[in-house]
Amino acid sequence: MKKQLLVLLIAIFIGFGTNAQTKSSETNVLVLIYSQNGGTYKMAKAIAEGIQDYPNTKATIKRVPSINTKEKLNADVEKLPIATIEELANYDGIAFGSPVHFANISADMNYFFSQSIPLWTSRTLEGKPATVFMSAGSGAGKEAAILSFWNILASHGMVIVPTGIMGTATLDKTIPQGNTPFGATSLAGSTGTRPSQSELNLAKEQGKALARVASGLRNTENIKSVKTTSAETKIDINKTLKDNNIVLPEAPKPVGNYVPFTISDHKVYINQVALKDGKILNPGKVGATVTEDQAKEATYQTMLNVIAVLKEACGGDLNKVKQCVQLTGYFNTTPEYTQHAGLMNSASNLTALVFGEKGKHARATIGAASLPINSAVEIQAIFEIE
Repeated sequence: MKKQLLVLLIAIFIGFGTNAQTKSSETNVLVLIYSQNGGTYKMAKAIAEGIQDYPNTKATIKRVPSINTKEKLNADVEKLPIATIEELANYDGIAFGSPVHFANISADMNYFFSQSIPLWTSRTLEGKPATVFMSAGSGAGKEAAILSFWNILASHGMVIVPTGIMGTATLDKTIPQGNTPFGATSLAGSTGTRPSQSELNLAKEQGKALARVASGLRNTENIKSVKTTSAETKIDINKTLKDNNIVLPEAPKPVGNYVPFTISDHKVYINQVALKDGKILNPGKVGATVTEDQAKEATYQTMLNVIAVLKEACGGDLNKVKQCVQLTGYFNTTPEYTQHAGLMNSASNLTALVFGEKGKHARATIGAASLPINSAVEIQAIFEIE
């Protein structure tokens, strides 16, 4: 009897352990959209519902930032958190939603992906499952738009999840519907309530299909993590610079009683402004005399200066860099300016491109009333070196 009781208790404890392990291995799926009037957002909610219907899976809905910051958005859409391109790496699968603009994705979604070069070069999204859904006023061009989006996802090496014929058995054929074999769509300009119930049902099935693939792939070994030889896994920073036509400037010299960098406990501390050929590149105040494109150019130049100084700190060998720890960007802006993060992406993207995984960093962006020698930007950087 005692032996039977002991076996029972062991079985109970094992059961608790199994449940605890299941809860800690939740699959996280992002539903990322651009939506102005709310139609794509309604589809996104159905996609998210299908994702969460799959066991042990969580859905998060976010939106990409609008290119036109003064654009009037649907009230519910405006409340959604705004995603950054860097955070796509944190999810096990992604569903992308956009309205159809001239048989293509929206300019806002397209611009968001234009910032994904560091993710592409580091193969960050490779192997992640993705699916696409859309909303179209007339319905024209919806399939072409989804396929155009697939081109972007395929370039990143993502695993594309189509809809096929799922959901068609219960489709209401008495009214026009937005079903396609590539992904759910809504005929936003058609009669009746849109998205229709059939369109929402298909979106829900699509979300569930994505969750199933994401959950399955999450528990398989990622081919990128398989270490073969040290020659294949080690990245040569010098080769990366050459392959991407990045030419580092001569490290700027101090013009006061200070040094270009200090090293303490294997940490390198660097501060730089937008000097180029001995002059400030695009000087002035962002939002007044300096455009955003000029500010981004100045930010890129400033980060080049930081890396040039870092190379000196490493004795000429950037391969000694172990990690970019922190970047802080200070921007000379008008009081009402708020898009500092978009400007700082020029520095973050360059860092990720040059150093790969070692370039992933914490970051802060700060607006300033003025900066030294009228520079539009100043960057403070902390790197860990060998």
